[in-house]
Amino acid sequence: MKKYFTFFTKQHISKMAAAVMMGLALTTCVSPAAPVHALSSYDTAVLADNPVGYWPLSTTVTADQSGHGLNGTFTGSPTNTTMPNGDAAPVFNGVDQYFTIPDNDYLEVTRTGVLTVEAWVRPDVLQFSHSESSGYVHWMGKGTSGQHSWVARMYNLTNQENRPNRISGYSFNLTGGLGAGSYFQDTVTAGQWIHYTLTINTTNTSSTYPTGYTKIFKNGVQRDQDKLSDYNIVPGNGTAPMRIATRDLASFFQGAIGKVAVYDYELTPAQLAAHYNAMTN
Repeated sequence: MKKYFTFFTKQHISKMAAAVMMGLALTTCVSPAAPVHALSSYDTAVLADNPVGYWPLSTTVTADQSGHGLNGTFTGSPTNTTMPNGDAAPVFNGVDQYFTIPDNDYLEVTRTGVLTVEAWVRPDVLQFSHSESSGYVHWMGKGTSGQHSWVARMYNLTNQENRPNRISGYSFNLTGGLGAGSYFQDTVTAGQWIHYTLTINTTNTSSTYPTGYTKIFKNGVQRDQDKLSDYNIVPGNGTAPMRIATRDLASFFQGAIGKVAVYDYELTPAQLAAHYNAMTN
């Protein structure tokens, strides 16, 4: 019986090693890489302030960039538009399109006693076709029946409360009812971007604000502050998801919303001004 022996030179070994490495490289290339969101200077400024959730948002970017894994999903197929700094943002049709982030303690006032919600919003109409109650839309919020937390609201130009295009934010008891909130009411131009920030603070109490307060900022400037005690609001830990372009599907926002961030502390006016300038400059 014959025996066969194969002798390998250094050249053979070198070729075989190269072939193995090539195979590994091909295998790596076949596996799709996870999508990476390229950070703009605005994104960098926000992330430097340690949000507990940050969604730059576009039709292809649904991941939370804060590192807490609060990823969301779109319902419907919004289109994209361009923000003042050139970044993309989704445009919602005001009928049935929205973005949902599952319930998480990071999205509640109760985790630290403070919640700040920041976003850029661009209403494309002044009279919404799918509004609710006296004539307003909830364009972002966390709340369903018996599980109310907070909401961002915008009124129609014409509404039953004579609040033309008022933009506001509210904190609620879990049971709902009237909320404690703050607002600004300026002339709104359809298609114009607005930098919106709502803070709910139950820890910074005083004789003026015995159980805390709400604050609202427009374009980095504080416009209003109100007592939680005016409506006996004690925020609870709800189970509703957070939604963008609606709250509980009772009304829908028509326009663009981008760069949504949630923080577990109160940002300073200087921080908010820096964010506004990072977008507009």
